[in-house]
Amino acid sequence: MSSKRNEPYAAIKKPVELLFGSSTAGTQPDSTANATNTVDINKIHLPPSQPRRYFDEHKLEELSRSIKELGIIEPLLVRPLPGGNYELVAGERRYRAATMAGLTEVPVVVRVMDDVTTHQVRLVENLQREDLNTLEETEGILELLALRLGISVDETIKLLQKMENEAKGKITRNVMGKSQTLLIEEVFTALGSMKWDSFVRNRLPLLNLPADVLEVLRLGKLEYTKARAIARVKDEEVRIELLQTAIDYNLSLTEIKQKVKEIEQESSSQLSSLTESTSLKERVDDTWRRFKQAKVWDDPKKKARIEKVLAQLEALMKDD
Repeated sequence: MSSKRNEPYAAIKKPVELLFGSSTAGTQPDSTANATNTVDINKIHLPPSQPRRYFDEHKLEELSRSIKELGIIEPLLVRPLPGGNYELVAGERRYRAATMAGLTEVPVVVRVMDDVTTHQVRLVENLQREDLNTLEETEGILELLALRLGISVDETIKLLQKMENEAKGKITRNVMGKSQTLLIEEVFTALGSMKWDSFVRNRLPLLNLPADVLEVLRLGKLEYTKARAIARVKDEEVRIELLQTAIDYNLSLTEIKQKVKEIEQESSSQLSSLTESTSLKERVDDTWRRFKQAKVWDDPKKKARIEKVLAQLEALMKDD
């Protein structure tokens, strides 16, 4: 019976074939491609950049203890480098935990891959993680689409937004771009996580969230629906405080929305008071300007009333 243990990286192979065609594209044919070897951990080097940017230290320690007791069950995927060294392609979490556990040798599957294929496999493997958070998934899918389309991430975002406008009838469909549309639809079908239009509506807005909210999302400390609600708070200091409160007390989305509403009402009230105060000052300035220009000094009745009002103002200033 085939299993993930005796057929390493079978789970990666299928999505790669679906997303990029044959999994052997850019890979040197080798009848022992899936054979497991054991190599010196010091000969394995991390790539210059990885799709994954955050590792939970607590979970790494747990995995490290497990590896000390049971060893690495699923081998790392590497590609050969000159001088008998290897570059890690998939399994960075296991590699880090093995290093923490003090292992000197680790099981690996060695495959000869070009740079493009290596990057593709890393992206797909990263998107299959069970602990993948929403922001990482969003960024990973965009990078995957950009690689598949042969354009930049920014251009990919614009293309997705254009597709949405076309679907809504806001702009005329571009027949020339039909192949790109079909390719995007194929990638989302292969990933199976969501449809492209849902991704545009619910995920792309995440990239425009404030930096403090993005950081919390990246660390996986808060669900994206809660983060988006908190992002409505404009005051950075108040927003950061609410973020920490939501994390510390595991506030529900309903509770967060209620707190955001209270903050907005308080902010609106303060703004209203400020506006009223500004309006009053403008009235006083305008009245004083017109008063100096008015000819009220020769009218005894008006003069008496002016003296009375001035006395009241002087008394008010003394109280202040």
